[in-house]
Amino acid sequence: MVAGHLREKGGIYYIVLSYTDEYGNRRTPSQSTGLPVKGNKKRAEDLLQRARHQKEEELKCRRLAIRSGMKIMPDQMRLTEYLKEWLKMMRTSVEMTTYDSYERTILNRIIPYFNKRYPKLLLQELTPKQIQDYYTYELDVCKVSPNTVIHRHANLRKALQYAFRTGLLDSNPADRVQRPRKERYQAHPYNGEELEVLFQKVKGTNLELGVILAAFYGLRRSEACGLKWSAIDFTRKTITISHTVSQVKVDGKITLVGKDRTKTKSSHRTLPLVGPFEELLLALRDKQEANRRICGNCYCQEYLDYVYVNEMGELMKPNYLSQAFPSFLEKHGLRHIRFHDLRHSCASLLYANGVALKDIQEWLGHSDIATTSNIYTHLDYSSKVASANAILPFFPEK
Repeated sequence: MVAGHLREKGGIYYIVLSYTDEYGNRRTPSQSTGLPVKGNKKRAEDLLQRARHQKEEELKCRRLAIRSGMKIMPDQMRLTEYLKEWLKMMRTSVEMTTYDSYERTILNRIIPYFNKRYPKLLLQELTPKQIQDYYTYELDVCKVSPNTVIHRHANLRKALQYAFRTGLLDSNPADRVQRPRKERYQAHPYNGEELEVLFQKVKGTNLELGVILAAFYGLRRSEACGLKWSAIDFTRKTITISHTVSQVKVDGKITLVGKDRTKTKSSHRTLPLVGPFEELLLALRDKQEANRRICGNCYCQEYLDYVYVNEMGELMKPNYLSQAFPSFLEKHGLRHIRFHDLRHSCASLLYANGVALKDIQEWLGHSDIATTSNIYTHLDYSSKVASANAILPFFPEK
C-alpha cells in the first residue's frame, strides 16, 4: 500500500509518498508538482493519486521480478540483457504457448538484430528511431509481412512497458513508432467441387481426418488435434469441442500442450455427429484398437483418448497439418490454399446453402458475429448482386 500527502514548499505543491520497497526498506520520496499552491489544490490532489497508483504498479512489477529471479541493474543493463531477463520472468508468468511466441520473436529475431547493430546499447538509450529502423529492416530486407512486424511490435512493446512500469524507463519508446498498416488476408476457399476432389485424394492418408474436421466441421487445427473419444457421444450423435492441442518450441524442444478449454468461451461448442462421419470414426476406432494389439508395448499409451493419432498411437501435431497439407496439394495437382482455409471453405459452403451468419458464427465458434462478418465479408456478395438486380429495371435507358 502506497500512502501519500501534499506538502507546500516555496509556494509550490510537492508530492510525498510513503511505502515499503521491494526489499522491505521504508521510502518517503518527494517530488515537485510544479503547481503553485494558489488555485491548484484539486489538480495537485489528482497528481498525488496518479503518483500513488503508478508507484503501486511499479512495486507490484518489481516484486514479481524478484520472485522470478530477475536481477535488474538499470545503470549497467544493456537492452539485449534486459530482454533476456524479461523473458526469464515471463517464462513463469504466462502460459507456455504465449511464452513460445515471446521467445520466437524476442530471442530469435529482436535480440540478434540489436546485438549486431547496437551491441553496447543500454536499455535507457533505446530510441524510437532505432525501433523504427528495426521494423524497416524486417520489411525491406527480411521481406516479412506487415502483420508479422505488428506482432513483433506488440511483443517488444510489452517488454519495454514492463521496464517503464518498474521505473527503468521514463517512457516507452515503442509507443512513439509508426506501425505498418495491417494487411487484411483474403481467403480463397475451395468450392464444393474442389472439396469433393480433395476428399477423394486424401482418403486413407494421415491427413484425411484433419481435412474433414476442418472442411466439414470448421475446426481449427488445435481443435482437430485435440478431439477426444470422450467428447463424442455416439448415442446422442454429438461432438463436443472442448479440448485443444497446441505445439510450442521452448529452448529448442518441441512440446505439445493440451488444454481443457478452447480459444474462446464461444469456441466451446457441440456439433451434430452426421452419419458418414460416424462411420469414419467407428472404422478409425477399430483400426486403432487393431494397431494397439499389433504393436503391443510399442504402442504409445499417452494419447489413448485422442482421436487423431498415427499408427503407433502418437498424437498428430498441429504443425504437421499446416506443413504437410500444401505439399499434398502440390503432389496431387490441386489448387494451393492454407490448411486454415478449409475452415473458410466450410463457412463459404454454409453461407452458399442459405445458412445465416449468426448460425455460421455458432458453428465456427466465433466469440461474436462481428468476427464472422469481418472475416467472411466476401460471402455477402450474392446479396449485393440481388440488390443490384432489384434496382436494375430503373437503370436509365440510352
